[in-house]
Amino acid sequence: MKISGLSISLLVAFSVSIFTSQAQKNLSLEDAIQQGLQNHYSIQVAKKREKQALNDNTLGNAGFLPTITGNFNKNYTISGLDQEFFGGVRAPLVQSGVNSNSSNTGVAMVWTVYDGKGMFVLRDRFKELQNLGAKQTEATIENLIALISASYYDIIRQDLRVNNFRKGLEISNDRLKLAKDRFEVGQGSKVDFYSAQVDYNEDKALLLAQEQSFLSTKINFNTLLVRDHMIDFDVVSAIELLPKLKLEELKNQALQQNPNLITALLNKKVADLDIKNLQSQQQPVIDLVAGYNYNTVNNGAGFGVSKGSSDVMNYGIRASINIFDGSNQKRRIQNAKINAEIADLQVADLKNTLVSNIEKAYVNYENALNLINLETENYGIAKQNIDIAFDRFKVGIATSYELREVQRNAVAAETRLIEAKFAAKTAEIELIRLSGNLL
Repeated sequence: MKISGLSISLLVAFSVSIFTSQAQKNLSLEDAIQQGLQNHYSIQVAKKREKQALNDNTLGNAGFLPTITGNFNKNYTISGLDQEFFGGVRAPLVQSGVNSNSSNTGVAMVWTVYDGKGMFVLRDRFKELQNLGAKQTEATIENLIALISASYYDIIRQDLRVNNFRKGLEISNDRLKLAKDRFEVGQGSKVDFYSAQVDYNEDKALLLAQEQSFLSTKINFNTLLVRDHMIDFDVVSAIELLPKLKLEELKNQALQQNPNLITALLNKKVADLDIKNLQSQQQPVIDLVAGYNYNTVNNGAGFGVSKGSSDVMNYGIRASINIFDGSNQKRRIQNAKINAEIADLQVADLKNTLVSNIEKAYVNYENALNLINLETENYGIAKQNIDIAFDRFKVGIATSYELREVQRNAVAAETRLIEAKFAAKTAEIELIRLSGNLL
């Protein structure tokens, strides 16, 4: 299906009308980050998992506190009796539907006082898991901040490109008017007039496509912030860079505070504690035990105890040790040691990858900075050429083709400058994220 230029214009105008129907306001990067951190689902999930780790870090979960259980039983029986007694002690007993019942109520306590220091190991393990949950939340927050920041500057980039294409269209419009006036008074050719019209339509199509891309980027950004997709907003149309970052400082900071690396180190600590926990299970377990039971009986059989009750209290000490379980405990300890070795290797691998990623991002960062200097100079020259070429075109010295080429060079130079600034900013954001400095 072929879409005309008019259809594209109507489509973009419709999209713009939807946006402008909403309240429009300036949106700073800081406000966007706050909204994203408040609304984004990944942050909510990470915080709930962190809360789970906090709930698990208790003395009771580690085994320091006693366990107390209560029980209650009530039994009913319906019996039939047909009994004869030796020596005629009493007459034979024949009964049916004899109802009897008994009950048992009790409470029992077990308190582990020694388990090879396993409870202390578990307490440390739950503490490290809580730290791990907090660090994972921090990593999630940093990743989201980096994503929001890069997306925010992408909107600025798209806006700058819109303005760039709009300036190019203004030049084409001035050229078209001049070519039309010349043609109508007989001083210009019809070819120049038609060429100017074609170039104007081409530039208008480019502007419309860029405006559509700009609106789509805004919609995606609203989705990232988890808010109404059609909320319109303005951004400051400038990409400002921080003072130049230093590579060695970034690498040193990353090795000390990168949340992913710290997460790997915490996983290594948890793996070491798992070994100690399994080793503690080879030691004796000593428990203090105590209990109390209250029993009642109601016998309808007509002999023995008719009704009665009793209560019993018991207390003592219990010791147990695993003597042999098919070497399964030894196997579990060996596997735990292997897991610790794997965690150690993962830390080393992450350090290596982290430094490599920083160095690659820094190369991109420096190249973008160099391109900014180069394209700034090129753009300054291209703007001067536009003024010169248009003045020459007005007096008939320059041709339409020459003016068009100068115009294209100016638009392309500014586009390259915008892209270089955006590349430098995204590399800057990535370096700050890798170094653990976003928070």
